[in-house]
Amino acid sequence: MAVAAMMCVQLGLALTVGLIDQLGAGGTGWLRLCWAAALLLVLVRPRPAYFTRSALLTCALLGVVTAGVTLLFMAALQRLPLGTAAALEFLGPLGVAVVRGGGRRWVWPIVAAVGVGLLTQPWRGEVDLVGVGFALAAACCWAAYIVLTQRAGAEVQGVRALAVSMPVAALVATAVAGPSTMPLLTWDLVVAGLGLAVLLPVCPFVLELLALRRLSVTTFGTLMALEPAFAVVIGLVVLGQVPGPLAALGVGCVVAAGVGAERTDTPTPTVPPLLVTAIN
Repeated sequence: MAVAAMMCVQLGLALTVGLIDQLGAGGTGWLRLCWAAALLLVLVRPRPAYFTRSALLTCALLGVVTAGVTLLFMAALQRLPLGTAAALEFLGPLGVAVVRGGGRRWVWPIVAAVGVGLLTQPWRGEVDLVGVGFALAAACCWAAYIVLTQRAGAEVQGVRALAVSMPVAALVATAVAGPSTMPLLTWDLVVAGLGLAVLLPVCPFVLELLALRRLSVTTFGTLMALEPAFAVVIGLVVLGQVPGPLAALGVGCVVAAGVGAERTDTPTPTVPPLLVTAIN
């Protein structure tokens, strides 16, 4: 089920590429966030009584970060192959795991740095530096998302935080991309956005919830570290994006660093990973 959740995430992102061609990166991120917010409001139906003022503030900040990671990753996806963008974005949670970890945690940033070098290959001068910048900015937002979700998880029961943060993210995205995107919308694009919102985050949400009932958090986190590899596979099968040998090795280094950092992570209150898939 955890593997199926990752496949849903990456398949949803791959199908998003076609929507980016019609609505642009910002417009695509905006449409998905709006539909995801609507679906979560209907499914979870949060009530003000469930939240303290501090919890609402945390959820609002979470929404801002959610909008940031979504819009920035869409912009990166417009310029980079799916596998490369996903691997660079994964440096965010990897960084959090390294900071929290113990033992030989210094090894994993080195492995990840080697992976980034192999992915971008700056010596060839062909990499889209703007796309890399967007992906790394998305990684920073993802790291902030994890920290804020840990805080929200201590204040809000279940997934109610997500039902507040996602609408806030939709509002932020509306301010950024809504006015320029609305004139481009057709009913076909609106329905396509709904389908993508079901594929990501609703399906991964359900699958990860079921997986977490059967797996330890460490095991689940280790599986999640394989996500950049799944991105490469989906990019190859769905988008025809064939990574070169060095790029494939770079993704392998990032995955290895993620698995290693997760396995050496010190026991701390952990965010339900099901909340993390909703932000891409």
